[in-house]
Parts: sequence; C-alpha cells; structure tokens
Amino acid sequence: MSAIRFEPTKQYYATTSLVVGYALCSSLLAVINKFAITKFNYPGLLTALQYVTSALGVWLLGKFGFLHHDPFKLDIANKFLPAAVVFYLAIFTNTNLLRHANVDTFIVFRSLTPLLVALADTIFRRQPCPSKLTFMSLLIILGGAVAYVATDSAFTLTAYSWAFSYLVTITTEMVYIKHMVMNLGLNTWGFVLYNNFLSLMMAPIFWVLTGECNEVFAALVANGGNWFEPVAFTAVSLSCLFGLLISFFGFATRKAVSATAFTVTGVVNKFLTVMINVLIWDKHATPFGLVCLLFTLSGGVLYQQSVTGPPLHDSTASKQTGDASDNDDHEDNQDKKMAGKHASI
Repeated sequence: MSAIRFEPTKQYYATTSLVVGYALCSSLLAVINKFAITKFNYPGLLTALQYVTSALGVWLLGKFGFLHHDPFKLDIANKFLPAAVVFYLAIFTNTNLLRHANVDTFIVFRSLTPLLVALADTIFRRQPCPSKLTFMSLLIILGGAVAYVATDSAFTLTAYSWAFSYLVTITTEMVYIKHMVMNLGLNTWGFVLYNNFLSLMMAPIFWVLTGECNEVFAALVANGGNWFEPVAFTAVSLSCLFGLLISFFGFATRKAVSATAFTVTGVVNKFLTVMINVLIWDKHATPFGLVCLLFTLSGGVLYQQSVTGPPLHDSTASKQTGDASDNDDHEDNQDKKMAGKHASI
C-alpha cells in the first residue's frame, strides 16, 4: 500500500521541480534577452548563438556520457522539421517583439495564449472542454493582464505587428509541439538536439530576408572586428546558457503537464520579469497596474486548483501517472547507464 502512494508522490515532486525550473529559466531569460538585445541589437544572431550553444552542449555532454540523447537521423529530422519551423518563428517573433516593445507589451500578448491554447486543444487535439472554473481562471488571467498593460504606455504599429505575429506563432507552437512530444518518441535531450540544430539551419535564411546580415557586416567593419563590449559579451553568454537550460526544462515540462498548464506557467512566471522591469527600465506600469498583475497571478493559482485532482484516489489519473512514470524510468535508466560508463572511465 505504501508503494502505491510513493509513486504518485515521487511523480508529483518531479513534476513540481520541472515546473519551477522552467518558471525560473523563463522569467530570467526574458530579462536577460531584453538586456542582451539592448547591448547587442541583432536578434537573429543572438538566437542563433543560443541554438549553437544548446545543440553543441547536448552533443558534447552526450559524447562524454553525462546525458543520453537520441541519435540524429534524417528520417526523424524530416518528421520534426515542421515543429522546428514553428518553434523558430515563435522565437523569432518573440525576440523582435522584445526589440520593438517594452516587457509589458510582451506580457499581455503572452497572457492571451492560455485561452487560445485551451480552445485549440479542444478543437484540434480533441481534449475535454475546460471546466467552468478553469475557463473562469483563464479569463481572470486575461483580464488582469489586459488591465495591467492598459495602464502603461501605448503600443506602436511596429510593436503591434510583432505582437500579433507572436500570438499566432506561440499558440500554434504550444499545441503542435505538445503533439510532437507525445507522438514522436524522442527523449527530452533528443528533442532539444533536434529542435535547436534544425532551428540553427534555418537562421541564415532569416538573416538574409531581414537584412540583418548586412547590419552585422557593417558593424564589424565599423568596429574593426571587435564584436562585443564586456557587458554585452556577458549578457549574450548568459542568454546562451539560459537558452540551453530552458530547452531542457521546457521540453521536460511539456511531457509532464498539459499544453494549457504549460502555457499558464509561462504566464504566471512573468511576475519576476515584471518586478525586474519596474526596477531597471524607465517605462513601467502604475501601482494600479501592479494590482492588476495580482489578479493575473491569482488566476494562475485558481487554474492550478481547477485542474489538480486527487492522484491517490483517481484510478484514471493513477494509470496516466504510471504510464508517464514508466517512460521517465526508461529514460532515467538510459541516463544512469551512460553516466555509469563515464564514471568507470
């Protein structure tokens, strides 16, 4: 009897750790990226450096036996390519939104995604319709975020264009990547490797289309080949490091929770982003706007309560948890074998 209770408890803490790790990385990465873009105004090159760090980091750690990732195969890459395209577009529009707008604008459009993802899950993935409590919590998140940004500076046309592009791509990415995670059969690090490597292959196309390559070459000539100042180099390095961390926590969390829960986590963790935004940037919301933010956070808490069931007494949930645990145990055993080989060397 104790063993039956232990597994759901273990799974609960594992899932909680993944969600917390993703929340911290997501919050800090948004601030670091905003700072990096301020000091290094080339969003395409910045994201490409993140892709290089993540893909190369996973490959090297796999080579030395610190982790296990699925081998790169062309047939799997072809199946994964549409998801990588959507992922690249989401990151591309996100980075340019941060480039042309303040953090508050980013937050309100990011906050619109849980409601849209919930609808997309129901329509396209045939998931159950959200309960009344869940739907109400999503409306609270949306209402609080809209009221928060309404107290801040007005949007520009350029910012609006990138914001709507981001809204479309991030909603598609949330639902479609969840489908790929559940059906393609790769482990977490395998997804990180495929996603970042394929995204890196697409980067030169967007450099040419956006004209950023000309800006980079012109800056190199003007600066005599000196790319970075110390502060900019530090910001870019941190951005690349957190890009690797969020790749792992992002995909691992997608496997552990629903697409809507994953999206809501991304919205709620913006609280830390807003706190730092108030401290370091010139434009930020009024005290009333911060009160509106509390409504957004309360909506996130209400959502978690609405989708959390009693795992010890719900046989269906226990079965689903058991299936997930079996998959995680299989991956853990593979990682332990690889780590054991490295330790013996």
